[in-house]
Amino acid sequence: MPKIKVKTLTRQIVELSEKLGLQAVPEYRTPDGTRIDVAILNGDEKILAIELEASFKWFPQRLLYDVVKAQRAGFPELWVVTSMPQKPGWIEGYAEEIGIKLKLIKEKEVLQLFSSLRYLM
Repeated sequence: MPKIKVKTLTRQIVELSEKLGLQAVPEYRTPDGTRIDVAILNGDEKILAIELEASFKWFPQRLLYDVVKAQRAGFPELWVVTSMPQKPGWIEGYAEEIGIKLKLIKEKEVLQLFSSLRYLM
């Protein structure tokens, strides 16, 4: 199973954000002291949290943690990038209950989805 190229993908997201007039903040520190891999902001508005999950161990627990972090930090949407097919199960329903739009996506899909403003605005 191929590993996610975290540094490369982060750099590409930052560059594309600038072209779209948005700000991408790598290692965004949340008010409660956790970190989100990449936070997408439009001025003061929190648009999207992106977590790059290169590890497959404890994936359901990591996914739940990512959902909680995004919600507590005030993001309406969370993308979890993983190269392994995963089933979010009940965590997807929980994310919806707490107001988070959750997407599990492949590395190769991130930039294509990100390029479309309709997903961000």
